[in-house]
Amino acid sequence: MPAVLADLSIEARWIVPMTMPGRILEDHTLVVRDGRILDILPSAAAPQRYAATVLLRRPAHLLMPGLVNASTYAATSLFRAVDSDGTALEQRFLGTDFVRDGVLAAIAEMLRSGITCFADRYYFPEVTARIAAEQGMRALIGMPVAETKSSWAGSSADYLTKALDLRDEYRGHPLISTAFAPHAPNTLSDATFARIATLADELDAGIMIDLHESADGIAVCADRHGKRPIERLWDLGLLTPALNAVHMAHATPGDIELARRTGVSITLCPLSDLKAQGALPPAPSFAAAGIPLSVGSGKPGRHQNQDVWGEMKMLAAMSCAGSPSIAAWSALAAATRGGGAALGMEDVGSLDLGKWADLCCLDLSGPAVRPLGDPVTQLVFCGGRDLVSDVWVAGRQLLSDGMMTRLDWPGVAARADAWGRRLNTGD
Repeated sequence: MPAVLADLSIEARWIVPMTMPGRILEDHTLVVRDGRILDILPSAAAPQRYAATVLLRRPAHLLMPGLVNASTYAATSLFRAVDSDGTALEQRFLGTDFVRDGVLAAIAEMLRSGITCFADRYYFPEVTARIAAEQGMRALIGMPVAETKSSWAGSSADYLTKALDLRDEYRGHPLISTAFAPHAPNTLSDATFARIATLADELDAGIMIDLHESADGIAVCADRHGKRPIERLWDLGLLTPALNAVHMAHATPGDIELARRTGVSITLCPLSDLKAQGALPPAPSFAAAGIPLSVGSGKPGRHQNQDVWGEMKMLAAMSCAGSPSIAAWSALAAATRGGGAALGMEDVGSLDLGKWADLCCLDLSGPAVRPLGDPVTQLVFCGGRDLVSDVWVAGRQLLSDGMMTRLDWPGVAARADAWGRRLNTGD
């Protein structure tokens, strides 16, 4: 029988499909055709079954699904080295060039961190969508909805009109999808929220929103509306499985039960929460309630990065009282298949036949994870982005031995540095 033609075969020491806890395949090969996973089989049998155009051998590496950053504001990576007020700078410099260069810098950082998919919520989402598509990156583009005028839109109706136009433009795109991204609950009227709920239901669209991020925000909502934010969203018809609640750092048992009962998912940003509010989300309680979890970097801002290794490590640390290995697997699941599920991307986050070949390869030959026992536990608790060697999105290699294959990093870095000087001096 002749060998089956394929585009890519990757031989790896370990493959972690993330299809079930504890499943690690040793000395296996993953085969890709037309951007999707064709087969995973023992490496000894692969040459007899498949004739691949490209064969890569990674003898000391672990191959797993690409990481998913389920909540970020990519363009704001340009504020990272700025010591002055980011809000004032945003009002002055925000525009298409700022978003373009910020998103390119963020994509470079995410690729080097093993992230293959991100969910972004920021102004000029059409620029973010275009840049992500050009760079071959998978992205959920949050379409901002607000009632305050910005350089992108002037009213809630204007925001929604532009959001629907963007959704139409990228309908059916293999890499780009969209969701409504209303601003925090206290900034929108009941009428605007009701309109979002109706559109999301009619279009079968997702909704992403910061929820219970701060104690002050909860207090303001209780004073204005006589209820907590999650209760207000419930009354307005927004608490459905289509809603991804970001943060939930100040969730009570009642909040958790309401989230569980309505089927919402939660994206945790523990480092962002700890830095901004001095609080950590009750992740073990969310997990115990069976609420789907993902992780995100949140608002990068000053001195914070776009990867999710710190969030994954902190999530595992918060949950490891029973078993470090179970906590590690749960944290890695949140950063892979949990992210895909939260973003409505069922073909992302695990290595199943027929799913997109969004892959991350990590070199475990160095001292950071040696001596090597359980590779997943040591990867989560001791590893980091420095271990990432290769990244593929839909079978296209975007990072090869630590080098970006498509993105012009020297050019992006020069423009990012120029923005840093402008933002710091106000010129």
